[in-house]
This record gives sequence, C-alpha cells and structure tokens, in this order.
Amino acid sequence: MPVVDEHGQDLENALRHVLHQGPAHGLEHYLGAEQLLLGRLQGASWLNLRGLQLTASQVLLCGGAQQGLFSVLLSLCQPGEAVMVEALTAPGIKAACRQLRLPLHGVAMDDQGILPDDLDRVARASGARLVVLTPALHNPTGASMGEQRRQEIAAVVERLDLLLVEDDVYGALGDQPPLLPLLGARGLLVSSLSKTVCAGLRLGWIAGDENLLAQIDPHAQATHWQIAPLILGIAGRWIDDDTAARKLAWQREEVTQRWRLAQRILGPGIQPATPSPHIWLNGPRPGDVLAAACRAKGVEVVPAQVFAVKQGQLPAVRVSLTAARSRAELKQALERIATVLDEFTTQDSE
Repeated sequence: MPVVDEHGQDLENALRHVLHQGPAHGLEHYLGAEQLLLGRLQGASWLNLRGLQLTASQVLLCGGAQQGLFSVLLSLCQPGEAVMVEALTAPGIKAACRQLRLPLHGVAMDDQGILPDDLDRVARASGARLVVLTPALHNPTGASMGEQRRQEIAAVVERLDLLLVEDDVYGALGDQPPLLPLLGARGLLVSSLSKTVCAGLRLGWIAGDENLLAQIDPHAQATHWQIAPLILGIAGRWIDDDTAARKLAWQREEVTQRWRLAQRILGPGIQPATPSPHIWLNGPRPGDVLAAACRAKGVEVVPAQVFAVKQGQLPAVRVSLTAARSRAELKQALERIATVLDEFTTQDSE
C-alpha cells in the first residue's frame, strides 16, 4: 500500500466538490456511457504519463489491478492451462491462478527480474503461451529490468509467440518504462491508482491492443461493474486537475527517503539497489523463522515462501517500507529487524 499522507486534505476536498457540483442522487445510478468513456480517456491520459501512447479504445476500466488481472486470465486462459510467472511472484497473482485452476511455472530471476534464457526454456517445457510479469519494482524483490533485459524479454515473447501480461501497479514509483511498447499485440498492461496514489481508490485499467481487449470484454460491459460512480468521479477529477500527479510525486519522494533509511539501518546490501516501496532481505534463517522472530519484537514481515512458486524454505523476507505511518515508526521497526539479524548471526558465530 502507498504511504498515507495524514496531513493531506485532497480526499476531503474531492468529496466536498462532489456534493457541491450537483444532486448527490446521481451517485445512486449505474455508470452511464458518457461516464465510462470519460473514465477511459482519463485512464489513457494517466497511463500515458508512463511513456505510453494510448487512446480510450485501448483501455478498459476495472475495479483495481487484481480484478483486472483476474479478468484477463479468466478470458484468455482455459482451466488447466499453464501460466508462467517469476519464480517469486505476488500473492494476488498466485491467488488468481489458483482460483482459475491455472498451474504456475516459475521462471528463474536475478536482480533485473526474469532471465530470458529461462523464459525460453520454461515456455518450451511447459507449453505455456501466457506469462504474467512485474518488470518494474517487482513484488517482492523490488527488481526492475534494464533496457537490454527488456529488449531480450520482448525478443523471446516475439520468437515464441507468447502473450505477456504486465503488472505495472508499482511502475509509476520508479523510472523504468513499461514493457508494453516493445510487445505490440503480444502485450497487455494492468495498472491502478492503489499502490501509487491512494489505496482506497479501487480503480484500475487494462491496456493493450484493441483486438485483445475485445477478447476480454467484447461488449465493454464486464470489467467495470465493480467501479462506483463516486470512485470514478474522484479519480477522474484528480487526474484532470493534477492532484494525482502531485500525490504520486509526494509518494515517490517518501519512498526514496524510506528506502534510504532502510539502507542506513540494514546496510547497503539490501535489495533492490534503487528506491522501492519494499525491500527483499536475505537472512541467516528460513523466511518463516525470520518472520516469527520479527513478530516477537512487534514487527510484521512476509516470509519468502508466500511469494515462491515452488515449495521449499527460502532464507529471506519482504519488508514493506510504506505500511508504517511515519518514518519514525519505520525507523523503530527497521532497528528491531536489524536486532533480529544480529542475534541470529551471533548465535551462528558461537
């Protein structure tokens, strides 16, 4: 989740504007055609800040990225069909595939995300034709693809005629552009405002080739039902008047400062090596042991196994840098994590 700006008045101001602009009973209706078109135009405008060149016809509205990803998988995959993901992938991706009975095949990673050669190998071995990736600020490791890696992944997708679904929910917090422009009709991008602007604004978009979008929602009716008129109205207003851009800029600065704080307390060897809303921390014990020790000191971290595609113990945890209400609260939590690591290291040296 993004950091909450407890001193901000943007949501209060937006709600006042909604009440003052006309009868509130308009919020009781379904979204009309004009509202949906405006929402898609605003979504394209927001996503184009990521370096894309989208039109409204290349965007579908959805009730957040998780619903968008679920809709994509439901529409484009049959039960039992293999899906490729990073060897460590977000719990939401694992949950969606489990619900849809889509077996996962993990692709090996390094500090820039998946390895092109292993994507080729896993695709040929599994027969999978669809891959779900988070190329920018990967969850949980924070890895982001450099330009050469992006080109190499796009080349494998083209050579094997794969479909790549890009989870870009964190992308706007970094400087890496999306993969989508390199993929043409072989790519889809799913994003939202929830990780970058406001967690409570459950609004997202599915972007890509019009023919692919037609397979997901042929009548432009299926993906937007979860969106409340109030949510779309606030999000659209924030995009139009640059409130969303301002909140994103604030979020990026806060993430940078919190990541630097983590570097100072836990050392420069944390992953990733650039600002990220979460860090991947390798430790001297299996992830569940590290998580239990942190919990005993009042700090919640997520063990590696929650993200792993294959079963087995991994000596790592993911630490969120944005869940703490303040940097002071985060500093205290990071110091407790450092104490846990030091205690295990001391035990091993005795």
